[in-house]
Amino acid sequence: MNFSGIFSTMLSLGALQGFIMSGLLFFARKRPARDRLLALVILLIATACLNLYLNYASWVGSVPLVGFLLNFVPLIIIMPIGPLIYFYVRSTLDPAFVVTRQHRLHFCPIIIDMVPQLAAVIYVAGIVTGVLDRRPQPWVTFIDTYNVYSDILRWLSMTLYVYFSYRYMVATPISNQQHLQWIRQFLKVFLVFQLIWLVYLVPYVIPRYTDWLLDKVDWYPVYIPMVILTYYLGIKGYMLTAAGEMPVVKSPAVTQPIAASVVSEAVFLLVNAMEQDQLYLNPELNLSIVARYTGLPQKTISAVLNQHLQKSFNEFVNEYRIAAFKQKIAESRQEQFTILSLALESGFNSLPTFQRAFRNNTGMSPREYMNNPGKVIKS
Repeated sequence: MNFSGIFSTMLSLGALQGFIMSGLLFFARKRPARDRLLALVILLIATACLNLYLNYASWVGSVPLVGFLLNFVPLIIIMPIGPLIYFYVRSTLDPAFVVTRQHRLHFCPIIIDMVPQLAAVIYVAGIVTGVLDRRPQPWVTFIDTYNVYSDILRWLSMTLYVYFSYRYMVATPISNQQHLQWIRQFLKVFLVFQLIWLVYLVPYVIPRYTDWLLDKVDWYPVYIPMVILTYYLGIKGYMLTAAGEMPVVKSPAVTQPIAASVVSEAVFLLVNAMEQDQLYLNPELNLSIVARYTGLPQKTISAVLNQHLQKSFNEFVNEYRIAAFKQKIAESRQEQFTILSLALESGFNSLPTFQRAFRNNTGMSPREYMNNPGKVIKS
């Protein structure tokens, strides 16, 4: 097998590995929401590897329909990777962080990745309707030229978001050293990849060197590191987040009675985590996350809530979420957003869960409260 064959095999295996690991991270139950962000990063890198593999695969050329359809399928989706890296870093270092409606604006530049496919659609539609002549060369030239220079925007986007992620990491006090160490490694790996990409990109965007570079080394210098990146992120990220599900603090069973000093400290830490750090905004929040965040044993948290505050963990968290929802209603935000969107912004992960918690807390449905917020049956 020649080098081209080895490279093609590496691309196919890297893509397959990426699809498997992204699926495990995205669809596995009882995993933190941040895993889905990492899964999307891996998926987009794997899809890019698949695209180059298909360009080399001989069987694609023997099936003209497949080659034709690939002109309309965007497999190089790079612009969202930068925001996903940044949001993954934030959600790993800050358990209360959630991607809101405003954060989704960061993904608008994805249109930059779609231009070649849009051009292909316009050309084919023009041929079918008779608006355009059957002259593909100008369109092919435009797409090839665009693909060269759009890489500059892709590189700049990823580099800026890696920089923003690093600044956030430095500026944020972190108690979980395991997560901090992982994020440092995570950003260093992407920094190295960006440097490799830059070394390749400089001659690539200079017209006199573009064809020479592709003839000499093709895309090997960039895509081999991408395959390695897929393996590293998938395996390392999965192992770390799996380990992260275990409680950080193991302590003997909490026996009664609990010392007054322990109760006061626990109440202070729990209330501070909710009121100051707004941990309740994390829809994946559970007892394990709060235990890691506050440093309190899970059994201590449960005992303090049950015995001294007379409420369950879910009741304790949902009180803050419902208060946040009421605040949004008081700000008249129901005129702009639906009940579901306000509930999700308040930390709930589904409408039925929110409706059930709201009725248990207030004695009325959310709609009834919105129509008459002054009439509260129970609090």
